[in-house]
Amino acid sequence: MLTLSSPVTPLVNQPPARWLLLPSVEPVISRRAAIGTTPAVLAQVLEDEVNLGLWQRQLPAHIADFGELLLSLDEPLAESLSLELPDEDSEPNLRGLASGFSDLQGYDGFIADVSWLVSAFACLLGAKRVGLRLRMLDKAMCPRFHVDHVPVRLITTYAGVGSQWLREGRMDRRQLGRAEAEPLDPALIQQIASGEVALFKGEKWHGNEGFGLIHRSPQPAPGERRLILTLDWLG
Repeated sequence: MLTLSSPVTPLVNQPPARWLLLPSVEPVISRRAAIGTTPAVLAQVLEDEVNLGLWQRQLPAHIADFGELLLSLDEPLAESLSLELPDEDSEPNLRGLASGFSDLQGYDGFIADVSWLVSAFACLLGAKRVGLRLRMLDKAMCPRFHVDHVPVRLITTYAGVGSQWLREGRMDRRQLGRAEAEPLDPALIQQIASGEVALFKGEKWHGNEGFGLIHRSPQPAPGERRLILTLDWLG
């Protein structure tokens, strides 16, 4: 056992002094996306090397139709809720969410789907408080590639074009926010389909500093809109 009083034996073949001045080589750390067709894939975002969990689901027809009908009305929608879920059996109180459209066919199914996503999100993360935002957008809110300064965020698009993201290494993180540095090759840009559910791990997730998922809002075509839901872990 080595103790403070143990003698120190010099190396027989000492390395050149210049070697001692070289910086140590850190192992390369990367991140990957976990993609699958069942909701279980979302749990992989809890793994250190995963910064995106993507559930490639197909929206039930009545919910997809509700989203498209909502967009066709061309009315504004921007709502936020802070939901308290004191235990894992708590149901989110979504009373009033998009209530101005409650007479539309498919509304109840839509609310049930949002409720399920909130509960699953809270259960996965052990969250007691969840921030919800539901918006209709006719332009890109964050048109340049960036990272979120949150622990993790759920994003799903109920109607319209979905969010875009980059695999690790496709863009120099030091150039984030600079339009001229963004990839021009469409093959490098990943597109999330409408209805799919994504968990984006951000910069404030412990151990994920410097590896937040790089993503951006898509630019809808002229005259088109998006119906997007985001959930944030507030505590």
